[in-house]
Amino acid sequence: MIPAPAKRIVLDTNVCLDLFVFNDPRWSALLAAIERGELEAVTRADCRDEYLVVLHYPHLPLADDTRPQAAQRFDQLIKVIAPNSRAIRLPVCTDKDDQKFLELARDAGAEILITKDKALLKLARKTAQAGLFRIMLPEAWIKAQAADTTTML
Repeated sequence: MIPAPAKRIVLDTNVCLDLFVFNDPRWSALLAAIERGELEAVTRADCRDEYLVVLHYPHLPLADDTRPQAAQRFDQLIKVIAPNSRAIRLPVCTDKDDQKFLELARDAGAEILITKDKALLKLARKTAQAGLFRIMLPEAWIKAQAADTTTML
C-alpha cells in the first residue's frame, strides 16, 4: 500500500510554543503526526524569526541552556520554505503581525492553519468559503483526526 502524501500545515507561533517549549500533552497527537511525516509543517523565514525572538521572552520557562533545544526542535520538524506569492486575495487579519501566517498558508498551498489566535480564527469561514485553507484550533484538529480514524474502522 502506498502511503498517502503528507498534508501540508502551518502552525502559528503560540502553537509552536505549546509543542516545543511547554510540551503540551493535549497536542501530542499533532506532534506525533508531524514526527511520523503524516503532516508537513511549513514556515517561512520571518515566521521562524518571530518564534526565535519569542523564545527570549522572560515569562517563558526557558534558560540560556534550554532555549537552543526549543529552537532545534522547531528546525527539526518545521520546514522553512520561500513560496512564491500567489495572486489570491486574502481576508485582512485585524492583527497585522498575524497576516503573514495567512499569506504563508495561501502561498504554500497548506490545507490547514493551526492557531489559537482569535483574530486568525475569526477568518476561518472566509478562507474555507474561498476554497483556500481551513483555520482551526489545535483541539479541533485533534477532534477531526479522531473522527477520521473512527470512520475508517
